[in-house]
Amino acid sequence: MATHYFVSCHCCITFFLLVICKGIMGTSTFTFKNRCDYIVWPGILSSAGSTPLDSTGFELSPGESRSFQATPGWSGRFWGRTGCTFDANGQGSCATGDCGSNQMSCNGAGATPPATLAEFTIGSGSGSGSNALDFYDVSLVDGYNLPMAVDASGGTGACGTTGCVTDLNRMCPNELRAGDGQACKSACEAFGNPEYCCSGSFGSPDTCRPSVYSEMFKSACPRSYSYAYDDATSTFTCMGASYTITFCPGSTSQKSSTVPSVSSGTTTNAPPMIHRDPEPQGDPNGSSWLPSFSIGGSSRGISSNAATLTLTSFIVLFFQI
Repeated sequence: MATHYFVSCHCCITFFLLVICKGIMGTSTFTFKNRCDYIVWPGILSSAGSTPLDSTGFELSPGESRSFQATPGWSGRFWGRTGCTFDANGQGSCATGDCGSNQMSCNGAGATPPATLAEFTIGSGSGSGSNALDFYDVSLVDGYNLPMAVDASGGTGACGTTGCVTDLNRMCPNELRAGDGQACKSACEAFGNPEYCCSGSFGSPDTCRPSVYSEMFKSACPRSYSYAYDDATSTFTCMGASYTITFCPGSTSQKSSTVPSVSSGTTTNAPPMIHRDPEPQGDPNGSSWLPSFSIGGSSRGISSNAATLTLTSFIVLFFQI
């Protein structure tokens, strides 16, 4: 009897150890969901040395979802392509986020700016502390083309929701506007100045500071990267989680290319439309639909130009309502 009891306990312990090890060493699942009222073609770029996912680009119709498994240690980025046209052989191009492959699959090519990016580094699971953590963010450093949110599930740690649910195309200054308003450029891409690109003598956190343009992005999407050194409020960590990447998470309709944009300091007959639905649990835009005017980890307020632009937008929106 004692021997049987010992064997049973041993089996139980082995079972629990296997469950624990599976949670630590197991793969992470990335699930893509399309809540836009138009087709999105997600693009996937795996970093050098990472085992590629099962796809590098695919079509995702409204309401559809698709999942992929990533092994421990994987890193890379995701984005959504819009306005794509592909023939029967899967060849073509996209209006925004195109990867230049001339195919539906990106085949190791990244997004052409401007594009909203979700960036991940999955913990190796073989170490402890930061070595086992997943790091993730949503970045507007390369501009913006559509709303995106990242949610973590089944993990331990902070595991916050991040992203940008505001349609920045509707409030993009004319000087940053791409094409017919289907995307919004970063100041770096639009002007190429070192102070906007955090390059040259501005290539450090001490010398590269937020610009009026990055502050506008940050005020609308406080949890997203707005410029290269915007780390304090934009990088999130979790352990052993799976992730959902949702396009157009805050609305059933996010078609913005036909809506006139707003130029810096001026308004048009079509004011910017800020998402004002009641805040869901884990709102990726922060604790309120109102913009947060803090920049990164600093208590320095938003510049007067950006504040004027944002305040003017809210006043026009208020009277429209």
